[in-house]
Amino acid sequence: MLGATSNAGFPVPLTLSRRAFLKASLLASFFPSVFVSPRLSDPITHSSIPRKRLRELGIVIGELPTGTWNAITDVRGVRVGHCTRIEGDGAHAVRTGITVIFPNDDVFKNNVAAAHFILNGNGEMTGVGQIDFSGLLESPIFLTDTSNIGRVMNGALSWFLQTYPEIGDTLPVPMPVVAETYAYFLHDSPGRYLRDEDVFAAIKDAQAGRVAEGGVGGGAGMLCYEFKGGIGTASRVLPKSHGGYTIGALVQANHGGRDDLMINGVPVGREIRDLVPRAPRQQKSIILVGATDAPMLPSQLHRLCKRMAVGLARTGSMFTHGSGDLLLFFSTGLTIPRHAEVVNFEIFNDEFIDVAHQAAIEAAEEAVLNALCMAETMVGINGNTAYALPIERLPDIMRKYGQRLN
Repeated sequence: MLGATSNAGFPVPLTLSRRAFLKASLLASFFPSVFVSPRLSDPITHSSIPRKRLRELGIVIGELPTGTWNAITDVRGVRVGHCTRIEGDGAHAVRTGITVIFPNDDVFKNNVAAAHFILNGNGEMTGVGQIDFSGLLESPIFLTDTSNIGRVMNGALSWFLQTYPEIGDTLPVPMPVVAETYAYFLHDSPGRYLRDEDVFAAIKDAQAGRVAEGGVGGGAGMLCYEFKGGIGTASRVLPKSHGGYTIGALVQANHGGRDDLMINGVPVGREIRDLVPRAPRQQKSIILVGATDAPMLPSQLHRLCKRMAVGLARTGSMFTHGSGDLLLFFSTGLTIPRHAEVVNFEIFNDEFIDVAHQAAIEAAEEAVLNALCMAETMVGINGNTAYALPIERLPDIMRKYGQRLN
């Protein structure tokens, strides 16, 4: 579908497939005036009632208890920051940003065990080759939209070089971990608006404790089950008999068709037939990041990645052909100082890992649903509107299917 004509006389697409996006990006590189910076305006969002997380609505997922914040930051040392860019309107609306996850205070010098899993591969997460090779994560994890993955990598490397002047001398050049989902419906994707300073702003914002959710950071331009989506998080605490460790998950949700949405086994998507955005069906991707302080090997963390995929499936996801469903899990309980020749550590016993699997499933499922519950209605490029999940209807829908609310 074609929209208004740009300053250079070329039509500007209102909605773009990934193939059309690549064409538009090449066009922009040869004719920069096609894609101009937007004028600044206030965030264009709307909410009929204050947003609430799933548990605040009386809906409890699973059986294990949550951490203090019910967030990935319940894993000791983990911090999360956002930089959100919501500017302009019309053909050049900016609805994007960056979310960054720090495993510890200095992951570059104190690497943590990690593993990743590709559930469906139509997406990108940079730096996973190094993770596969070494079983270690040496970079913060950055989340953004598809068109800005290169920009964020550049900003991340700029931060590395500024923070560690020894790089290229006594330290190796790192490969930043950056993952993306496609923000075409709300955001002027070919504009590639993010800069190094946005990466630095997200890093500066990183903190422990409560995590902002919904249409923030990398989740600014995302949809989920054809409602407004974005960032969501949750956590679980293992029993003391299993070490009392914490498992947390954070997602950037941009996936699913309306009819697929399930909440605690209830077909909520089929019960809400209105508030459907115009032609959003190409947005099908999700990034899931898990964290634990349990001392787990990369092989065990790889299994936890797969269990997060089970949690995603419980919300109704079908992992369609065009979807990028990418998962990463790290353990702060198995840390390798870069310059240590020998490191002694404990290892979580596989014979007791089932409860950790359960925790990863529950945390991932609830993280996706928190993203939906916390996101507000947003108007984006050319008036495209992603409506918030009407959380005020959920109690009645859940009761209709025999669910008790807490």
